[in-house]
Amino acid sequence: MDPPSTAPAPPATGPEPGDNRLRGGSLGLLDIASSTMANIGPAMSFYFGFGLLATTAGVASPLTIVCAGITVALLGNTLAQFSRAHPSAGGFITFVGKTFGPTSAVTTALLVTAGYIIAMASVIAISGGFLEMTLNYYFGWNVPWILFTLVLTCLAVVLMVRGVGMSTRIAGYFFAVEMTVLVVVSVVAIAKHGAHLSLKPFMPSHVKGGMSGLAEGFPLAVYMFIGWENSAALAEETENPRRNVGRAVFSSIGIMSVGYLLFAYATVTGFGYDADKTGAAAVPFIDVAHGTLGVLAFFAYLAGLTSTLGALISGTNSQTRLLFNAGRERLLPGFLGRVHPTWRTPLNAIVVFVSAGMLIIGGWGLLHIIGGKGTMDPVNFFAESSTMGTILILLVYLASNIALPFYYRKYQRAEFNVVRHAVLPVIGAAAIVVPLYYLAKPGQATPYDWFPYLALGVLAVALVYAVVLNRRDPGLGERVGSIVADAE
Repeated sequence: MDPPSTAPAPPATGPEPGDNRLRGGSLGLLDIASSTMANIGPAMSFYFGFGLLATTAGVASPLTIVCAGITVALLGNTLAQFSRAHPSAGGFITFVGKTFGPTSAVTTALLVTAGYIIAMASVIAISGGFLEMTLNYYFGWNVPWILFTLVLTCLAVVLMVRGVGMSTRIAGYFFAVEMTVLVVVSVVAIAKHGAHLSLKPFMPSHVKGGMSGLAEGFPLAVYMFIGWENSAALAEETENPRRNVGRAVFSSIGIMSVGYLLFAYATVTGFGYDADKTGAAAVPFIDVAHGTLGVLAFFAYLAGLTSTLGALISGTNSQTRLLFNAGRERLLPGFLGRVHPTWRTPLNAIVVFVSAGMLIIGGWGLLHIIGGKGTMDPVNFFAESSTMGTILILLVYLASNIALPFYYRKYQRAEFNVVRHAVLPVIGAAAIVVPLYYLAKPGQATPYDWFPYLALGVLAVALVYAVVLNRRDPGLGERVGSIVADAE
């Protein structure tokens, strides 16, 4: 028998010393909803995505945002229904694995981990890159962005290790700042141009290239919502996750959809409904802010900074939970599934996740030097890395939508609803095929033309690893989804 511990007892809602559970009850509905929206990073995503979206879809690019919002809401239904039945820090890994078996669980674990690390590398890079842009604009400083990235990332890691409650609330504060600035700037810009407001941005006839233009811009609009699934992986630390995860998902998608429409309308209005000028601007929204009232540009830069930091903290917090749970269930190496003995946070998973992201940034930069392209620009890297990560994440979204009806027929037959558990996920799966096609279609510029092949390579490696592991470990299937978030 172990000797009695002299350490103070943890809170009643926390785990027992020595186990591998996260601290339950640390987060409420507002916490996970604000974390989800901070993960989406509306300022960051809109700043670096809308210009290209306007070039692709034209003046009526806001309609593409409407379509993307509906599609993401369909995906939100899938996530909410899974979380209602089986809330888990494993998120998509648990949902797909419980439905189709351990091989699919391991494959999904590797796919989603690779996708999120690659995508988060873009956020890690742009956090320092945007700070460099801001300081250069206002003070003429030319400090290498990678130094800012290293400092900001280390600070974020310290916050995340110290506790999910603290780091999540700080990310929520950052989100509140960026959202307030975005709304105020948008309203002032629209009011300034009140004499010649138009409904062109909401007319299908003004979509560039018709349906093909709408479809081509669709992946960009969907990407602006990436992070909407943040709350599911925080289920184990959330009060009443079966109810609150779904509420956080739908409220976040709704608020972001309305917000993006407002920001888009203000931007195209500020550019006089000229899509070419909008697309030619480095950061169209900041140009509109500057043209409306000089001081608003400062606040727009501030919103960008808080957005990148909020997305870095909230995104890493959520996505490391997936890596942690996969290690805890030994779908991935077991050391990833250990928690800090005091703060009950997934220390190893956080360090590995962030370190892998930094290695991707370094490797990508080295390829630029070897290829004779000079130093790597963080904005270009943001576009390239986020695109590659999005392809892998969309594959996981697709698998989850396909899994939902099978899961409910298998485990929750009495609660099976044809609309919620069959019709909506099938429509959602079909909608995901559109951005996947446009991200993978031939004829794209380098390096984008390589990304589909790289994604297939990751999928092949993940599948082979999953098959081998499943054969070597006969107990793997029993461990998938074995830890339910709200289980005592």
